[in-house]
Amino acid sequence: MHAATQSRSTILVSAADHDRLSNLARAFLDRVPDMAEDLLAEMDRARVSAEAAMPADVVRMGSMVTLHDPEGSVQRVTLVFPAEADIAEKRVSVLTPLGTALIGARAGSTVSWRSRDSRVLSATIDAVEQTSPRRAP
Repeated sequence: MHAATQSRSTILVSAADHDRLSNLARAFLDRVPDMAEDLLAEMDRARVSAEAAMPADVVRMGSMVTLHDPEGSVQRVTLVFPAEADIAEKRVSVLTPLGTALIGARAGSTVSWRSRDSRVLSATIDAVEQTSPRRAP
């Protein structure tokens, strides 16, 4: 498993995102099994909510997230589907360790994930901004 994610806290996911992300993870099981399994595990433990009942401070697909690491470095990323990912534009795929750690987390929470070189990284979510929802490609 690559994502160490915020395993102790409950995550909240909209019903639409839950369905799309569960299907996405199953579709990627052959290509990136570790990441797909991590995303499926997150969907298994998620509390599913109606879109209209989703709090504004919960990270969902298309959310712009401002976070800071323990050293004080701040970054702003947008959580996207794999086809929309672009590191140069800070568009992070949900099928990356950071993306999987962010989905369903709330502003104020700290998320953890395992980097490609096996270090455990963490960051605290300072703010979550909702952009117009995107459909899975």
